[in-house]
Amino acid sequence: MGQIVRGSVSGMATPPRWFPETDEGHSQWYIERFRTMAAEGADLGGEARLVDAMAAPHSRILDAGCGPGRTASVLHARGHEVVGVDADPELIAAAIEDHPGPTWLVADLAELDLDALGQSEPFDAAVIAGNVLAFVAADTEQQVLARIAAHLKPDAFVLVGFHTDRYDRAAFDQHLTGAGFTLEHRFATWDLRPWRDDADFAVSVLRLPTGGTDE
Repeated sequence: MGQIVRGSVSGMATPPRWFPETDEGHSQWYIERFRTMAAEGADLGGEARLVDAMAAPHSRILDAGCGPGRTASVLHARGHEVVGVDADPELIAAAIEDHPGPTWLVADLAELDLDALGQSEPFDAAVIAGNVLAFVAADTEQQVLARIAAHLKPDAFVLVGFHTDRYDRAAFDQHLTGAGFTLEHRFATWDLRPWRDDADFAVSVLRLPTGGTDE
């Protein structure tokens, strides 16, 4: 069985945009949307398949902004040790109900401290899917990337996907560099369609230097 561990999100100076920019009941709507899609046989594992293709067998993987757990659950089923983190307790509650196996944590990515939540072992890889970086608190995008970098092994990779009308790609490129990553590859979709400058979606492969990060 998976486990849920609750960090503190109530004391944040600025809450993630997920909370003030969505309507009341949005979290439950989001949960039911993906439950319905899964029941109808929709393919919800595209992001996980790409991570799995890049990661060594039995890797330790961080799903940052995991939502109700669709990506982490597929990675767990493929034999990886997965920790899913989200600031929304409703989404984490749905993840533990629907997807036992991974470890589920409630925490703000901008203040991520997994040591304090009993997860001190660094990760081989991370995934940030589903427009997560468009929903963190404004002006904390680089901080979020740096906090994720601080939990990774040297030479670890991160896969990041977002709609470019929700998060400016040029700003993202500045943020990833500021957080200590290098941009290794970029695609227009999770199934690796070639990147175009006018693409409305970006999937980026980031890499930490072998010396890690000082964050």
